[in-house]
Amino acid sequence: MNRSGDRLKALLRECGLTPSDFAAQRRVTSQHINNWFTRGIPIARLDEMAELFCVQRRWLQTGEGPKHPHSFLRMYAPQSTPAETTGLPSISHPPLVQVPFHELRNGQLIAIEHHCLAMPASALEALAVPVDNAICMTMPAANMAPWIPRDAILAIDLSFTRVVDGEIYALLHNGRLRVNSLSLGHQGALCLHSHNRREVVERYSPLQCDVQKLEVLGWVFHWSHYRQRRPD
Repeated sequence: MNRSGDRLKALLRECGLTPSDFAAQRRVTSQHINNWFTRGIPIARLDEMAELFCVQRRWLQTGEGPKHPHSFLRMYAPQSTPAETTGLPSISHPPLVQVPFHELRNGQLIAIEHHCLAMPASALEALAVPVDNAICMTMPAANMAPWIPRDAILAIDLSFTRVVDGEIYALLHNGRLRVNSLSLGHQGALCLHSHNRREVVERYSPLQCDVQKLEVLGWVFHWSHYRQRRPD
């Protein structure tokens, strides 16, 4: 892979995204993405793409140096297995935390007994997520596909409810769980964006949010899913 476009194409495959899906997600045309594949990622978009895929800018541009930032490697490095050979020092496992799964019952968050997701403590620490405020839930709809498929596992930081434009949040809307990218509009309106409907933006004034019991539950800081089937 000699061009940054080749590395971008490989990153899309790793994420299970088609070029057309990625074009829609970035709000550019499919021809733009094909041009990036052929000519390389524009210099002005390199930092954006590197941050989006959690890779080093230098690696993305030239193919040189480490692919991932050191912080990413510390967060997601696989667990080491203690050495079985007598006389060799054992390697300790990185500490894990159990993030409990929750579900909505009558508009209330209820923990599901004995149902947790093990996550590296270093990952939560790096993202400044308080362990006691982290929960897991299941993606309730397909409105964020293909970025977040329906039934993906979500990890949510209940302590972070401040709206940062473009970030993804879990919300409660009349007792129903929703997941959307958010932004703030005119006069404090809360704007809900869905990836599968790029041109449709739902806007709710502060009064509408109050009447419809629309509130930000927390920041979605992690999601994961298995593919539904093997390729033919």
